Amino acid sequence: MDLNAEPEYDNPLIWPILSLLNREPSGWKVHTLFDALKQQDLLEQLDDNPEQDLFKRNFLLMNALYQLQALLLPSQWLQVQAMDIQLLENTGQHHQIDQHDPLRRYYLDWHNYHTDAAAVKRLLSSFWSRYQRYIGHDVPVSDSSRAEDLARLALPDDATPAQIRRQWRKLALRWHPDRPNGDADTFRQICEAWQRLQ
Repeated sequence: MDLNAEPEYDNPLIWPILSLLNREPSGWKVHTLFDALKQQDLLEQLDDNPEQDLFKRNFLLMNALYQLQALLLPSQWLQVQAMDIQLLENTGQHHQIDQHDPLRRYYLDWHNYHTDAAAVKRLLSSFWSRYQRYIGHDVPVSDSSRAEDLARLALPDDATPAQIRRQWRKLALRWHPDRPNGDADTFRQICEAWQRLQ
């Protein structure tokens, strides 16, 4: 794939993201940028399947960030990392785009936007594994029963997939390490329970 070629589509999130970064150049993470765009009604539902919907919205966000990174050079550098997105003046540092970055290549290839549900599950599972390493918990996921995992999520044994998903989101939001009073260990445990219950 020629990354110097024109992108296949002009992503509509590019300019709203640039506006957010111009107002507040640093302190962004993928999820905080996602929330800011959602508050502006710019990230509507894209798929009936919740996992594919999350994947497609994330794809659009990352695609826009990588396109914007190329557009801003050489005057500005857009650092694109899941936990550290910031817009920097390019004052003599000569930042260069890594043409071989696999994430960049993936998110700039519009064919990946139409990934099937099984591939999305693999990608999400891979994300949670990498995220656990990021928060300092690179340990094997322990074996436990469905009942134990449901109890960890404070759910009854007969919880439906929809109830599990709702409770997981609620607890993930509460215990996320970036939230006030968040707890990385509790967050890791509910992530592991969620992965096993899917």
